[in-house]
Amino acid sequence: MALRPQDVLVTVVVALAKDRSYPAIAGAAGLSLSEAHASVRHCIAAGLLRADRSPNRAGILEFLTHGVKYSFPAKRGRISRGMLTAHAAAPLRDLIDAGTDPPPVWPDPEGTDRGEALEPLYRSVPAVARRDPKLYEILCLVDAIRAGRARERALAEKLLRERIE
Repeated sequence: MALRPQDVLVTVVVALAKDRSYPAIAGAAGLSLSEAHASVRHCIAAGLLRADRSPNRAGILEFLTHGVKYSFPAKRGRISRGMLTAHAAAPLRDLIDAGTDPPPVWPDPEGTDRGEALEPLYRSVPAVARRDPKLYEILCLVDAIRAGRARERALAEKLLRERIE
């Protein structure tokens, strides 16, 4: 069973959540109940979650820092309106000078920024990130690992460890 992009989203949601019920996971990830259940099954099979739905933090960190960029490579697009991500969003924006390049954004009609489109891990990411600032930060760090240069990836890995461990 191969991991799907929404499985990575569910893994991050569970790592942050106190309530690990299927309705809570589905709501936090912007998935249906059946999608959340299937994603949890995939994550358990992959070793990212335990059978009781508790996070395997070491496995999650290993996958996010070393596997996600190969399993779900960043896809860039045209300049569009959206939400800032990767090094252009907190917490990396205060640590990295992006220069004059357009910032990466998740395309989103409700977004307030313009920049180079960076396809999110899953279609619900902009909506759920708007509702949960901690989830937004972690997903931006994951995008920095997926799409960033060496320095951005190294900083993102360090900050991700602090937030997930």
